[in-house]
Amino acid sequence: MLRTNRNAAVHDGYDSFNTCLTLLQMTYRLSVWFMEIYGDRKYEPVPFVAPPDIRNQVNYHELIEQNEKLAAELEKAQAAALAAPVDIHADVTQRRQRATRAGINLILSERETRYLIDEQLRKAGWEADTGSLRYSKGTRPEKGRNIAIAEWPTDSSVCKWGHVDYALFAGLKLVGVVEAKAGRTDVSSAIDNQCREYSMGIKEEHAGYLIDTWGSYKAPFLFATNGRQYLKQLETKSGIWFRDAREGSNMPKALQGWIDPQGLLDMLEKDTVAANRKLAESSYDLLCDKDGLNLRPYQIEAIEKAEAAIVNGKQTVLLAMATGTGKTRTVLGMIYRFLKTGRFKRILFLVYRTALGEQALDVFKEVKIEDLMSIEQIYDIKNLDDKEIDRETKIHVATVQSLVKRIIYNDTESIPSVTDYDLIVIDEAHRGYILDREMDESEQLYRGQSDYIGKYRSVMEYFDAVKIALTATPALHITEIFGKPVFEYSYRRAVIEGFLVDHDAPHNIVTKLREEGIHYKAGETVAIYDPITGEITNSDELEDELSFDIESFNRRVITENFNRTVLEEITRDINPEGDGKTLIYAVDDNHADLIVKILKEIYEPMGVSSDAIMKITGSIGGGNPKKVLEAVKRFKNEKYPNVAVTVDLLTTGEVNREDVLYGSGRKAN
Repeated sequence: MLRTNRNAAVHDGYDSFNTCLTLLQMTYRLSVWFMEIYGDRKYEPVPFVAPPDIRNQVNYHELIEQNEKLAAELEKAQAAALAAPVDIHADVTQRRQRATRAGINLILSERETRYLIDEQLRKAGWEADTGSLRYSKGTRPEKGRNIAIAEWPTDSSVCKWGHVDYALFAGLKLVGVVEAKAGRTDVSSAIDNQCREYSMGIKEEHAGYLIDTWGSYKAPFLFATNGRQYLKQLETKSGIWFRDAREGSNMPKALQGWIDPQGLLDMLEKDTVAANRKLAESSYDLLCDKDGLNLRPYQIEAIEKAEAAIVNGKQTVLLAMATGTGKTRTVLGMIYRFLKTGRFKRILFLVYRTALGEQALDVFKEVKIEDLMSIEQIYDIKNLDDKEIDRETKIHVATVQSLVKRIIYNDTESIPSVTDYDLIVIDEAHRGYILDREMDESEQLYRGQSDYIGKYRSVMEYFDAVKIALTATPALHITEIFGKPVFEYSYRRAVIEGFLVDHDAPHNIVTKLREEGIHYKAGETVAIYDPITGEITNSDELEDELSFDIESFNRRVITENFNRTVLEEITRDINPEGDGKTLIYAVDDNHADLIVKILKEIYEPMGVSSDAIMKITGSIGGGNPKKVLEAVKRFKNEKYPNVAVTVDLLTTGEVNREDVLYGSGRKAN
């Protein structure tokens, strides 16, 4: 805030006395914090004293002279500090102690807290300025404006003045009240106390602004905050606490961001009970149509279980379906039913890599659902290149990375509302998730939750939406986030029911080299490969023994004879005249080249075409992932009797084994 306001003042002529005073107090508080930790150990902070208002009596020459004098004193103090001897170890310990003490003392005043809240509200689409947009200064609701009016009077006797800190107006409609708390004050209890009384105490003279009444409540949505970023460990003392007061059974909950004006209006219009009823009464016949989506019985069962969980009030739903059993088509049918019945309005399909998003989009665009139309033709879909959220968009396919930039690292004037989506479908949910690492007491004072939580999970939990997660591997950390799967379709069940082909028993190749490893004795020389230059040089004589185990083969040590022995054994199980294709995974691009070379030498005497053995890694096509996928698809369609493919698992592009498996139709043996 100091940086952006300074830039606005210097470059854009921005001028606000109240803002300046608040930022000056913040600057002083921040300077005290630095001084206590890094400056004079004997320093004792004194309270901030606001300077007098001298706007009409400024002597700029005196200010310049005073500034030059202070700059000289600062330079002198810095030189003295650099010259002073420091016991590093003692200094670190003492500094940690001072940091803890300084953090405890760093409690924002109500003025500073209001300033933070103003900024947060503005980013969420509200007009907010505690200093100027106040009831006492004549600010009133207006058509076409979404205003957070400060110090709105009520008949409440819960506090001395009876003024609610903010009254939220969408045009002329009173949609909510906000209680602002200072510092680290508990905010969850404010919902049940001050906010409740303010909503019930709206003055009779302001009845024209009311949308309706809900029992004794006259403002439907209640908010409380102390301006602090949401922190799971300190949930009741951080975030934005919210309650929908229209139903007595609605409990308060912590949000990670503000709801924008349109989001509140959408909530007022939505009838979840009616939508659930319509969903329950809707037939599944369309999804089973052989000329349409043609879902299998277990896919219909998955949709039924997910819908039942949501109707019963679950906010997180986990579906576990084995790889190759059609999770995307299942989700397609589910999304169509949700949109058709109005249960959800805007759906985010979240993927962790661009390639998976493109595959989902292909399904959404190509598979016919109703009247020979795809879901992309029926509803508006935003693709991976569309960054902004459009209210008319029903489905948005996005990568985690794109949303991380918009939510966590957003330095613009707007930020997504927590209600921009009401359903999030998380594909491959086991990817990228980690549980919170709890912070100790001193870390809580000066670190944010973003330091200790996965960015993927931060994005998913930012939105106040129902979450449906898809995975083939419901590991413990996934079930701790989403709960136990409401539906499981295992690989074994899919094989028994004839939808997947079983695999053969693993053929474990054991060599003497694998069992004993590689050992060099002291005094030997070793050929060293430089992966950057591609050169091979001989080392000096080894001063000590050097050993490598099987895990190091092809990573730290390249042994062509070992690779040749293993590949000769593999080729014994490959029928050159058969219909199957074979994938051979390589450690890196150079290893892939070695495998291709050896395989061609092995198959040359058999008359197998050289084109039947092909490398597909991130290096082909100039490292372009799309070129790699195109090569895989071409490869799939070639009618060679048998094909061996090597895949670079460490490619720097967006291609890895999942891309190749999808590209080859998952037909590899």
